Amino acid sequence: MSTEPDSERPFDGIRGVVLDLDGTVYRGDGVLPGVAEAVAALRDEGIAVCFCSNNPTKTPVEYVDRLDGMAIEADESEILPASTVTRDFLRDHHPAEPTYLLGSDSLGEYLRESGQRLVDDPREADVFVASWDERFDYDDMCEALAGVDEVTTFLGTDPDRTIPTAEGLVPGSGAVIGAVARTVGREPDRVLGKPSPEAAEDALARLGVPAEDCLVVGDRLDTDLRMGADHGMRTALVLTGVSTRTDAADSDVDPDAVLDSLADLPALLE
Repeated sequence: MSTEPDSERPFDGIRGVVLDLDGTVYRGDGVLPGVAEAVAALRDEGIAVCFCSNNPTKTPVEYVDRLDGMAIEADESEILPASTVTRDFLRDHHPAEPTYLLGSDSLGEYLRESGQRLVDDPREADVFVASWDERFDYDDMCEALAGVDEVTTFLGTDPDRTIPTAEGLVPGSGAVIGAVARTVGREPDRVLGKPSPEAAEDALARLGVPAEDCLVVGDRLDTDLRMGADHGMRTALVLTGVSTRTDAADSDVDPDAVLDSLADLPALLE
């Protein structure tokens, strides 16, 4: 059952929705029940949609294909993964600087295709990017220790410590970034993806609506809903991923609604 939004902040006037993916639209390889129909209903109402994920391993093209396989229509311009937020930040702030990536091969290829100069030796890097990589091990911590000093720009792709899968939670980028931070003795200069200002500004630009007319829907209080709350957007927590009702009650992020599933959203926007 859905919890109705606060009567002082109804969902009237919503013209754009930022939708999380993992734990909100799908879990593992399976779309969650009623979600494809809910997204179609939003579009039928003329509501703009931006799919925003903290997964840094996939590109917008890959997400379009994945969503198509779940009967959800999407255009590349509507997809904003952490890989794109990271790419854009590097392109805007460090376009010519040698960069070392501790992350997936797919993210490396994506950054190279955008023109980023990636180096194999962390000692040659002015920028060190840490991200999710299932191969992360002790050697990677040694590389980080060798490559990150007080003048190196240290970036993380996203803060998600865990990732919801069909089998349960697994470690995410935040776990890797945290291990690197403890190893090198300093926190990242920036952690991109949600809830960063860069992710929020990019999502709003894609929607083409002001923050007060936008709703963020996700399964994480500390990233999805934090981004909405910090940037003047309304928020809805879904209980199909990481955060629970108890978490919401104890959090300083106060959702405007708590939904069993994204499938419940269209009824609140009618």
